[in-house]
Amino acid sequence: MSDQAPPPPPPPEGEPPQNPAYGQQPPAEPPAYGPPPTDPPAYGQQPGYGQQPAYGQPAYGAPYGAAAPVNTQKATWALVLGILSLLCCGLFTGIPAIIMGKSAKEELEAAGQSGSTANIGFILGIIGTALSVLGLVFALATGSFSASVN
Repeated sequence: MSDQAPPPPPPPEGEPPQNPAYGQQPPAEPPAYGPPPTDPPAYGQQPGYGQQPAYGQPAYGAPYGAAAPVNTQKATWALVLGILSLLCCGLFTGIPAIIMGKSAKEELEAAGQSGSTANIGFILGIIGTALSVLGLVFALATGSFSASVN
């Protein structure tokens, strides 16, 4: 006689075969109660909150939902003229930079936007004009013009 136990009976129809000799357990079956399991939410989505915007991040330092400042052509020209008034043209571009910067700033504020470019052009126009006037006063005070005429 042998010391081995008889082999187990074959599994009923529809069940996978079991092999207890290797310590394998049959696959766990989901419970018969409750909703079926679902896949985890996709990246960027949270259940119950709707889809998150993919590229809707606010600019650094800006509050969430704040609109970016809008620049008009007047504001851009005020900035360009203000820079030119500092570099080379003085009064010839400083005064138009002041006028255009003030006008663009008023238009943007009426529309509820911030006019940062217009404001910078306005300020640079004031600085360029002031430096030009100071240069002219200094040239007249030192007699630079009279020496070149004689």
